[in-house]
This record gives sequence, structure tokens and C-alpha cells, in this order.
Amino acid sequence: MIRFAVILSLLPLLAGTAAASAQTAAEKRNSGCARDVAKYCRAKMNDGDMVVLTCLKEHRAKVSKKCAETLAEHGQ
Repeated sequence: MIRFAVILSLLPLLAGTAAASAQTAAEKRNSGCARDVAKYCRAKMNDGDMVVLTCLKEHRAKVSKKCAETLAEHGQ
């Protein structure tokens, strides 16, 4: 009975860890072009997402492989 209580008390911690891991993975996927934006589109970063996306497309030949894959995965 004590083991069961210990396991039940650990479930929220385990669930929280899984959610944190999923969020970290999502953040990593979404940051595939962060360095390329800083390198090629720094001047346009405050002009909005679509302007930055257009900038990345203009520099497609120079962006990193990871960024090119991220753009392709999102149909860009």
C-alpha cells in the first residue's frame, strides 16, 4: 500500500517532466532558423514574421541546412 501511495505521489512529477520535454522539443523545432534570422535578417526582425520569412526566402541559398529543412517542412 505504501508503494502504491509513493507511485501516485510521483505521477504529477513524471507528467510535468514529459510536458517539459515536449515543450523543449517543440521549441527546438521552431528555432531551426534563429541563427539564420540573426545573421541575414537582423535588420528586419522588428518588421513582423512575414517580412522575416520573406527575407529568409531571399537568402534561401545561404541559410543553414536545418533552416532550409524547417522552411520546407512548413511549405515555404
